[in-house]
Amino acid sequence: MDRYALLGHPVAHSKSPLIHAAFARQTNQKLTYDRILVPLDGFIESVADFFAMGGLGCNVTLPFKEEAFQFANQLTDRAEQAGAVNTLWIDDDGVVGDNTDGIGLVRDLSRHVDLKDARVLLLGAGGAARGAIGPLQETGVAGITIANRSLDKAQLLAERFASTSHRVQAVTLDQPGEGFDLIINATSASIGSQHLPLPDTAFKQVHLAYDMMYAAEPTSFLKQCADAGVPQCVDGAGMLVEQAAESFWHWRGVRPDTAPVLADIRATLQQPL
Repeated sequence: MDRYALLGHPVAHSKSPLIHAAFARQTNQKLTYDRILVPLDGFIESVADFFAMGGLGCNVTLPFKEEAFQFANQLTDRAEQAGAVNTLWIDDDGVVGDNTDGIGLVRDLSRHVDLKDARVLLLGAGGAARGAIGPLQETGVAGITIANRSLDKAQLLAERFASTSHRVQAVTLDQPGEGFDLIINATSASIGSQHLPLPDTAFKQVHLAYDMMYAAEPTSFLKQCADAGVPQCVDGAGMLVEQAAESFWHWRGVRPDTAPVLADIRATLQQPL
């Protein structure tokens, strides 16, 4: 049977096997999808072994997305932009790498808000933010403001994506400005329930707050946004399902219906451990 997997450290918490099993049932595909816990110093050896043993494709999660970028023989434009890869597969010329996180984010956001001409405040300047900017620009957003604790890192990212047609600027988290329609958290703050040092003025006029993290309960970031009066607060479960669907399409050539799978994933999040 065709074999796929998620490689990362940690992976035990991941819903990806449930998602891809649901996609396979829905589209009548015969495959297996496993979690593979990779040693922190052993990604290249582990992914090479996976493909050598007949694996056809894999997802890559933290902290190995940049190593996956280096491992691929060919890169999609999205992967080149992001400098990171979360999806690998084999073709006639070797291993292909893509970054499906950004398109997954955009597809989920589009369920909730019209992105065209939206003013976006993007929190964080790491790999998650890097993967989101290009796909956001393609939707026709009015501008993206990157807010990060380290201004230098935000400036480097802004310069990377700046163009004559896309306004991208860098600010610090504690002085982000105001007048945004959408705030996206691409930091890891919610993992440790950290409170981000955003002033109240940043939330004025915001229609939607989005956290790339997801959990059974609202994340610390979404609680912060709700307390500040943001009317719509959404976590990243939909992004997870949408990026998986893009990976599945690369691997199997069919696009699953994501809505029922997302509903099932949200239901599993509510179940006790």
